[in-house]
Amino acid sequence: MKSSTKDNVKGKMLQVKGKIKETVGKVVKNRDLEAEGTVENAEGKIQEKIGQLKKVVEK
Repeated sequence: MKSSTKDNVKGKMLQVKGKIKETVGKVVKNRDLEAEGTVENAEGKIQEKIGQLKKVVEK
């Protein structure tokens, strides 16, 4: 698997995981968990963008 594809997959997984934590944090009114989910979601978006950049550079 190409490095860019791995970054895209990892980014998507981080986004999903972050969104779940964010939602659970809101439901149980746990601001720490909600914030952790928000950060993880943002990290996932950044990781996905890195994968997209690598894909462009590989061409």
